[in-house]
Amino acid sequence: MILGSRIKSCIGSWSENILEYFLRNNQITTEDGAEIIWYHAANHKAQVNEALKSTAHMIEADVLLPSDGSEYSQPIMAHPPETNSDNTLQEWLTEVIKSNKGIKLDFKSLAAVEPSMMLLENVKRHLKRPVWINADILPGPNGNSMVVDAKPFIDTVTSFFPDVTFSLGWTTGWHPEKVNEGYSWTMVKEMEYICKELNQPVTFPVRAALVRQSCSQLLWLLKKSNRYSLTIWTGKNDNYSTEDLLCIRDFFDKKQVFYDILEPQNHEFKQAIGVKVNL
Repeated sequence: MILGSRIKSCIGSWSENILEYFLRNNQITTEDGAEIIWYHAANHKAQVNEALKSTAHMIEADVLLPSDGSEYSQPIMAHPPETNSDNTLQEWLTEVIKSNKGIKLDFKSLAAVEPSMMLLENVKRHLKRPVWINADILPGPNGNSMVVDAKPFIDTVTSFFPDVTFSLGWTTGWHPEKVNEGYSWTMVKEMEYICKELNQPVTFPVRAALVRQSCSQLLWLLKKSNRYSLTIWTGKNDNYSTEDLLCIRDFFDKKQVFYDILEPQNHEFKQAIGVKVNL
């Protein structure tokens, strides 16, 4: 396999580059990851309704199995520490397939993956759009959450959908009172070791407050294949500046970085780079 060769994704496939998809649908104007608008944590029914009415291009949501532990449990939409929801994945998909929005599903445990893939398989013919499947598969800076075991996660998803887009990240933490280390060389090399064997596009979700101190490592990682991209995300209480985001903008190719960030930084950042903000 030649590293750096991009698989030319079929139009409407789950691995189609999201910039190409939304350009083709006249929803963005240039191949710039900052133009993509995200709706984060669209888990409960009210949030899904809001997301579907919004200008968001991509809807992100979290999938887990409910806390009752029944072997017949259906995957539900909730982010830990929540363990229950008013929304199942099946109900979520029924609503989302009525739109043309892209999908990112985030898995915090392996147990929810296979039953979720079965539900996705049932609606695949209605999903002619990018679908990203996300899990944190490696420990990262200050990370103390459980990782999802990489091999069974990737193998399970690929056995159902070889043309999906993977979003593969590190568990992280951020502490306001101390110096926060970034993504180390060991961390990025371990990720590349896993991903170099894949054929699918892979985006690496990275925490905004930790990127500036990791630019060399992340640049190295992205240069390993043009199947790779970054998705910048933020913790609710993280302390980082618009300047940090502009630094990322200067260092990386605009086509290879997406920004799923919270307000007010999202608005300030997009104003600073001249990207129209839809309110």
